[in-house]
Amino acid sequence: MTIDQIILFTLFFAVFALLIWGRWRYDLVAFAALMVGVATGVVPYEEAFAGFGHEATLIVALVLVISAGLVRSGAVYLITRTLVDSSRNLGLHIALMGGIGGVLSAFMNNVAALALLMPVDVQTAKKAGRAPGLSLMPLSFATILGGMATLIGTPPNIIISSIRAQTLGEPFGMFDFAPVGALTALGGLAFVALIGWRLIPQPKTASLSDKEIAQYVAELTVPEDSKMIGNRVIDYSEQAEKADVAILGLIRDNRRLYGRAQNTRLQAGDALVLEAVPEALDEFRSALDLSFSDQIREDQLKADGEGLDILELVVTAESRLSGKTAQGIGLSWRHRAVLMGISRQGRRITKQVRMTEVRPGDLLLLLVPKEQGQEIAEWLGCLPLADRGLAVTENKKVWSAIGLFALAVAAASFGLIHLPIALGFVVIAYLLLRIVPMRELYDHIEWPVVVLLGSMIPLGMALESSGGTELIAQGLVTLTSGWPAWAILTALMVVTMTLSDVLNNTATAIVAAPIGIRMAQTLEVSPDPFLMAVAIAASAAFLTPIGHKNNTLILGPGGYRFGDYWRMGLPLEILVVAVSIPLILIFWPL
Repeated sequence: MTIDQIILFTLFFAVFALLIWGRWRYDLVAFAALMVGVATGVVPYEEAFAGFGHEATLIVALVLVISAGLVRSGAVYLITRTLVDSSRNLGLHIALMGGIGGVLSAFMNNVAALALLMPVDVQTAKKAGRAPGLSLMPLSFATILGGMATLIGTPPNIIISSIRAQTLGEPFGMFDFAPVGALTALGGLAFVALIGWRLIPQPKTASLSDKEIAQYVAELTVPEDSKMIGNRVIDYSEQAEKADVAILGLIRDNRRLYGRAQNTRLQAGDALVLEAVPEALDEFRSALDLSFSDQIREDQLKADGEGLDILELVVTAESRLSGKTAQGIGLSWRHRAVLMGISRQGRRITKQVRMTEVRPGDLLLLLVPKEQGQEIAEWLGCLPLADRGLAVTENKKVWSAIGLFALAVAAASFGLIHLPIALGFVVIAYLLLRIVPMRELYDHIEWPVVVLLGSMIPLGMALESSGGTELIAQGLVTLTSGWPAWAILTALMVVTMTLSDVLNNTATAIVAAPIGIRMAQTLEVSPDPFLMAVAIAASAAFLTPIGHKNNTLILGPGGYRFGDYWRMGLPLEILVVAVSIPLILIFWPL
């Protein structure tokens, strides 16, 4: 063993020990290790920051921006309304989302599948009043498992197919991985849905439930071209209930209808009086394509093209609004702001929202021009609540957002363009179409995750270039000499999985596939079962957040620590080995 190899193995051991300990932030530990690697010369200076421009790092950053765009456009609401019910128990929800993720991952890149479903899962968690971390890890593992089933589901399968073509003259076909990969994925999904999610550490701080967030009385207007015109109010009670919105009444010609409102047929310009939290109001508005209470002012705000913010304010006794109405002080024409709703601690509001006299202690929900919230709050003399990331869903752009993302995934899946380039074009299109506001572009990227990946990738490359992985291969061949076939395949899978948890799965496939072929040649048997074992094991990176891009993606949104992954990941890896080894020997005999 050379000095460089000793230093690198020591560095990796120290990094993993510190990350599992969890005393210091994972990005600081990883960056410090990179600096030590550069200082000791095991990582060449010219390659020290190559990880920050690596494909894996770029994909993670781009996917987070695209996920935000899918939320802002209403695509996530469309999926949650169709497929997901927040009232389901957690195990059933994980089974449903995992099944959808697994199927999608088989026919599109598993990173893209998670990019589509991650914001759906987060949104469902918010509605259910639980922490997203309870379901994001099972979803990530499910999409990784699903990618094992086909050639295009995950990059390691493509790499192993190309290595087979170079070595044996013929690549694997589209569904050659299915007999082993699909059945292994089914076993893994069953474990994740029934047992695995129970092993995830409970988050220290659960997400706020809707009961802990202010319920606002608000008005949403029926537009001129609405499909709701002619239908009764009661026809939309089921959709309102699903979105956690209460329909209180109807306003027509500035008169509020109460008891007979439920059976009233809607007309253009009618305003539905609703009670809900801000997120639920936005979901209901997006689902039915309703307008805000002041449609003229809303149209003027959108015409400015700068985007809209949602602001929550507490009215103080000294506020300009105290004892007055929003219409009376000219809130809309002075500051182009629209009063969306009022929360009054259980007391009833009987007038139109903009004509209701505001009292100290009321909470106001305002629609304001982008970046002008602080100025309007100061002018009103109100105190802004802590930012909860509220945003206006641009539901008219939902199909543009979905179509662009689907086109990029399809082009990447059929090899017409590399995935990071395709995702880069999607981000550019989202910015040009203002699906994601330019000012918010970098707000959606989890920078500690980027630093973690950017720091660990050069260390993994250094381990490979120093001969560390070859050293592991030689030791494996020597160790398994004289063992039965199933034991040799098991050893190969365990070593490959271990490498995949340290390196990224693409690099692991490149390193481990030649090792598998060499072992087959030594035994004078077919290399196919060894390549299949490498394919399964290279994707089965469940112990750390750095082995697979999907695990890295959920690290920030799920609120996980580095050492949280192995609790569900270790038994899942053991299960994958136990299930896949017999399947390989059946479908790919030696």
